[in-house]
Amino acid sequence: MTPSSRILVVGGGSVGMYAALRLQRRLRRELKQGRVGITIADLDSYMTYQPFLPEAAAGNLEPRHVVVSLRRVLPRCRILGGRICDIDLAGKSARFAPMEGPERVLDYDYLIFCPGSITKTLPIPGLAEYGIGFKTVEEATHLRNHILGKLDTAASTDDPEVRARALTFVFVGGGYAGVEALAELEDMTADACRYFHGISRDSMRWVLVEASDHILPEVGPELGTWTTDELRRRGIDVRLDTRVKAIEHDVVVLDDGESIPCETLVWTAGVTANPLVRHLPTGDRGRVATSAELLVDGTDFAFAAGDCAAVPDLTRPGEYCPPNAQHAVRQSRRLADNLIATMRGRRRTPYRHKNVGSVASLGLHKGVANVYGLQVRGFPAWFMHRTYHLTRMPTFNRKARILMDWTLALFFKREVVALGALARPREEFEFASRSQEETANARR
Repeated sequence: MTPSSRILVVGGGSVGMYAALRLQRRLRRELKQGRVGITIADLDSYMTYQPFLPEAAAGNLEPRHVVVSLRRVLPRCRILGGRICDIDLAGKSARFAPMEGPERVLDYDYLIFCPGSITKTLPIPGLAEYGIGFKTVEEATHLRNHILGKLDTAASTDDPEVRARALTFVFVGGGYAGVEALAELEDMTADACRYFHGISRDSMRWVLVEASDHILPEVGPELGTWTTDELRRRGIDVRLDTRVKAIEHDVVVLDDGESIPCETLVWTAGVTANPLVRHLPTGDRGRVATSAELLVDGTDFAFAAGDCAAVPDLTRPGEYCPPNAQHAVRQSRRLADNLIATMRGRRRTPYRHKNVGSVASLGLHKGVANVYGLQVRGFPAWFMHRTYHLTRMPTFNRKARILMDWTLALFFKREVVALGALARPREEFEFASRSQEETANARR
């Protein structure tokens, strides 16, 4: 039986998962009776809680504990693994490409558009070939293995040039992602280097490159300046008003003329709306133009929220809600309620939320926070960061596992094993097959 109301959710991130979860709860009877159907289309069948990616990369959290299975928390929804390639608002349909098999068309009556954002790159020579992103749990896990692998490389060579390149780490972007990732990983290697012969904290070089004259604009200029000074006290080279000009093999060239030999460049210089937005009306910064009720402009059946949506900020007339987790979670709930109101012919409610502030971690027991105008730094800010994000993490299961990770860390040291083979799982099998073939040929 075809449901009378078909809801298509494009994207299984924070907005998609929370909106579907609320719809699943409030439309329980309709879903059970088959009068409503909810379909979620995303390449991944899990939601990643991105604020915890730096801790996952640093080994404070198990990477699997910062993701939530959509199939587990949304049993009454249909989860499709693949990409939405095209959206037809006029025809109320979307072209879907599954992981395998032919493309097909998904018809809908109501649309929730929330594919999120992608890493914003620039036409810098060598960036695509040598850069490492930091937006997914896969990238965070790879970066951890990569950096620990470089410590292995440096501890296993007597060549000073090879050693210097391996122990130099360049991060581009002074926002949340760049600063937190660098600070957490520098803190991790400071602990790990004691297990690597001949490597100390002073032998490693960490560089943060930021194009503007300040970092962490989200926490305000005063805390941003304090964070810069704090990072520099830890020996981190913070380069403000500096840009990457080119990335050559094992060399990062800056626009001030300096060339930094290194084998690790992490690109965290902002995000941009998912390319799918080109199929919908766009507004501020190329994001989907929406009303305060989260309706896509010109429609009464399509909703959008999160990183890809330009949602008017009613608490700051003329401005738009920033693309952060704080707004995404709250917008998803309002979106779900407004969709149900539309289905039932009721009045929709505008989204309104005043930003409560920002928190950032700078490594174990270190952080900054600006909450309701109160500026906090050091251990209290770090504790606020962990507490806030633990409460925001979906499901009791994940909250308990994260709390268990932190509790165990009080009694045991961090793991410093680099599982580099995860990126090349068949390499050992191919080597075994090749070597045995060569042995057999030599005996003939």
